[in-house]
Amino acid sequence: MFHIPSNLHPNCGPVAWLLGTWGGSGQGDYPTIEPYSYQQEIVFQQDGRPFLHYFSKSWVVDENGEKVRDAAQETGFLRCLEGGKIEMVLAHNTGFSEIWYGVAEAGKMELHTAGVGFTETAKEVTAGHRLYGNVEGDLLYAYDMEAMGQGLQPHLWARLQRQ
Repeated sequence: MFHIPSNLHPNCGPVAWLLGTWGGSGQGDYPTIEPYSYQQEIVFQQDGRPFLHYFSKSWVVDENGEKVRDAAQETGFLRCLEGGKIEMVLAHNTGFSEIWYGVAEAGKMELHTAGVGFTETAKEVTAGHRLYGNVEGDLLYAYDMEAMGQGLQPHLWARLQRQ
């Protein structure tokens, strides 16, 4: 059973359900790549201030669920404002960073990019949309991406269980 920390900042109430470590599997697809399956671990933690720290790592798996290679990592902060408004700042190991704005309520969090920056060697990512939901106690998410000259479309989706 999930326990809400006593030092949780009140602004973090709408995203408190995310706290902890999550693990599970997902699918990735995009017009510029071959479809793939992956495993993922996500950690949301807090220290009493009005934000959650976020870290995610994933690895590509074969049809038997065996690790093929390491994949994406991202880290950042989910900044919690009054009224369920949220801001997210993310940095990716692949050389890009993003600013997100959104809202959290009733076990759901939805975010849209406000800006994306990338290094000279990174693939061009220009926009995104993320949707997270608490479904039957699991963390389900979908990430739509606009990149490499392609319009905004599904890229990643997963179902993770609390660890």
